[in-house]
Amino acid sequence: MTYIMSLFLLGLVLGLVAVASNPSPYFAALGLVAVAGMGCGVLVGHGGPFLSLVLFLIYLGGMLVVFAYSAALAAEPFPEGLGSRPVVAYMVLYVLGVCLASSAVWGGWYESSWVPAEELGEFSMFRGDVGGVAMMYSSGGGMLVISAWVLLLTLFVVLELTRGLSRGTLRAV
Repeated sequence: MTYIMSLFLLGLVLGLVAVASNPSPYFAALGLVAVAGMGCGVLVGHGGPFLSLVLFLIYLGGMLVVFAYSAALAAEPFPEGLGSRPVVAYMVLYVLGVCLASSAVWGGWYESSWVPAEELGEFSMFRGDVGGVAMMYSSGGGMLVISAWVLLLTLFVVLELTRGLSRGTLRAV
């Protein structure tokens, strides 16, 4: 389990580096999807599979809106990929920054962070995220419905703003 969590955390950091260093919206959106997947994998490893699923679906819905908007406004015929020189230089710079920042706080903070929520599962009658699911539906259920409707409305607004050459609102930009 420790190796899988290390892989998820490494993928999370590398995805964040890919998002931060890439000027093209296509590859940055791909990096954000990878970051969302890796972050949800970390949540699953620590005992929150339902929260992970909800966050992944809502986050990918929001990313669909952002990607549609940025791809419509910044349509590049030749976008810079992850292998071009400036992007690789920024990636190396960001990875070195992450390594320097992690070496500054390297002291023993990670010893208890690898314990998942299901460590003593044979002594418990419930899973680790049951309390969170109940709280999400009782107190936060309305907010989940509102956020889903807001994302859907935002998607339709973005598609309406960028839909055609003569009818779109932002075509003067």
